[in-house]
Amino acid sequence: MAPVRVLLVDDAEEARRDLRAALSLFDGIEIVGEAPNGAEALRLTESLQPDILLMDLEMPFMDGYEAAQRIKSKYPARKIVALTVHDYESAREKAKQSGVDAFLVKGAPVKTIVQAILNSTSVA
Repeated sequence: MAPVRVLLVDDAEEARRDLRAALSLFDGIEIVGEAPNGAEALRLTESLQPDILLMDLEMPFMDGYEAAQRIKSKYPARKIVALTVHDYESAREKAKQSGVDAFLVKGAPVKTIVQAILNSTSVA
């Protein structure tokens, strides 16, 4: 079975580095690229064709909500897992309306993130 191709999207370089290191320990996940904002995520989605975007919601230049809307409208098969510090109902609802497939709070256990990534690939 081919690995799930993941694009990491977060304006914090440390967050991307930590996620890359943690996710690289799991079989079945391949980090194909990183983006510091939604605009770059949209560009890299076109060129790298990831299966999943693990994306922060609050970023400069283009936030995760707008990026999710644009990516889903152009690439509906791509799955988006939001990973954010904003754990409140309005953020969850806005993310859902933007096309986000799963919503996680930063600090979630790595196994929870991995499970969300792997489960999102089977969502129709």
